[in-house]
Amino acid sequence: MNETGTRRQALNPYLPSWEYIPDGEPYVFGDRVYIYGSHDFYNGYVFCMGDYVCWSAPVDNLSDWRYEGVIYPKDADPLNKDGKMCLYAPDITIGPDGRYYLYYVLDKVCVVSVAVCDTPAGKFEFYGYVHYDDNTRLGEREGDEPQFDPGVLTRGDKTYLYTGFCSRGDRSRSGAMVTVLDSDMLTVVQAPKIVVPGCEYSKNTGFEGHEYFEAASIRMVGEKYYLVYSSVVMHELCYAVSEKPDEGFVYGGVIVSNCDLHIDSYKPADRPMAYGANNHGSIIEIGGAWYIFYHRHTNGTWYSRQGCAEKIELLPDGTIVQAEMTSCGLNGGPLAGDGEYGAYIACNLFTDTPSMYVGDDRFPKIMQDGRDGDENPGYVGNMKDSATAGFKYFDCKNVTAIAIKTRGYAEGCFEVRTRWDGEVLAKIPVQSTNVWEEFSAPLALEDGVHAIYLTYRGSGNASLLAFSLVAG
Repeated sequence: MNETGTRRQALNPYLPSWEYIPDGEPYVFGDRVYIYGSHDFYNGYVFCMGDYVCWSAPVDNLSDWRYEGVIYPKDADPLNKDGKMCLYAPDITIGPDGRYYLYYVLDKVCVVSVAVCDTPAGKFEFYGYVHYDDNTRLGEREGDEPQFDPGVLTRGDKTYLYTGFCSRGDRSRSGAMVTVLDSDMLTVVQAPKIVVPGCEYSKNTGFEGHEYFEAASIRMVGEKYYLVYSSVVMHELCYAVSEKPDEGFVYGGVIVSNCDLHIDSYKPADRPMAYGANNHGSIIEIGGAWYIFYHRHTNGTWYSRQGCAEKIELLPDGTIVQAEMTSCGLNGGPLAGDGEYGAYIACNLFTDTPSMYVGDDRFPKIMQDGRDGDENPGYVGNMKDSATAGFKYFDCKNVTAIAIKTRGYAEGCFEVRTRWDGEVLAKIPVQSTNVWEEFSAPLALEDGVHAIYLTYRGSGNASLLAFSLVAG
């Protein structure tokens, strides 16, 4: 059963609504999918405040995620014995010796740390720092650019380490770079070289407008290398492709945007449909299907991010079609069009005033009660007049009514649509209440796959905990 009591299905976010694991790097080891990422806190005041934890799920049941516990505490690194630095986004690879190597960067240093474990989700132990053969650490040699956001891929006895951070106006940062490591997983055998340009060095490269910003992640699709990265606009994950791991990358396109920009299937391409910000993730094949893992932002800030995933289509020529944000990413299809769903699975959040980025208190946001770690269900809060929560998609048959659970000092109604700008199919009157109460209205939908959009119209400020589709 899921958090609201309905039959178990795969939802977005794919982890419990009270868990905040952004920067997700998914891997299949054996018969399970493991997710590695940084660890935000609910109501966090900076990025990546927690220890590294791991979650996993059976490859044949992507709704059944299991908490594997803390795999690496932030004070395990000798540079961070007091725990004052944060563990930024990690990546993992299997070394030639069959062990699992975790690569990461702390938030105030420019070097790459490595931890190791015999199992994919056991207790990782500090292993060392990536260094040159004279023991100078990568990132500290004269001429080195600072290391950030490691992505790793091991092929035979060599490990390819992709790193970099490039912001607008900083010509000291060139782009995404690859460094080749020896079989000991630490020693540099090929010095860093730029493979994808940052915005200050992108002229006439084909990357203009989608230059490298951060979040390097490397995967192989067939015999080609796909470098997934966050572009300079931050909300989108792009990819570059090459037949070689250390040169020849060409721009491929956008895989996903966490505000759904560029998607024109259900709305204009230039209209944002959620409050985006930075992004980080990667692609993976599970059970013959390909997915993109990424993250969304909650609580109206940049610092409480949650992992989401969408199915993607790889065309025969290797092109990836941009994925649309949904509430049913790993489900293999639409959700059942009956029963109760938590409002935290909203994939679209907006008002009559479009906004691409988080941070404005006029707008609705995913929230929860209590403190970080409290296993309280998420909800959509701060729903003022025109605030809309959208949920996609549901396989509806014989739907006769819709119910919602709300609270807050609000007097008005929730309008129900199946398109963001479609006709109003039902109105659910709501009244001020300081506890969750249920309100309902008749709703007749044609049988088929539908989105559900709930728009608040009225005074005050409403919160939305859940909604139910009732099939007769």
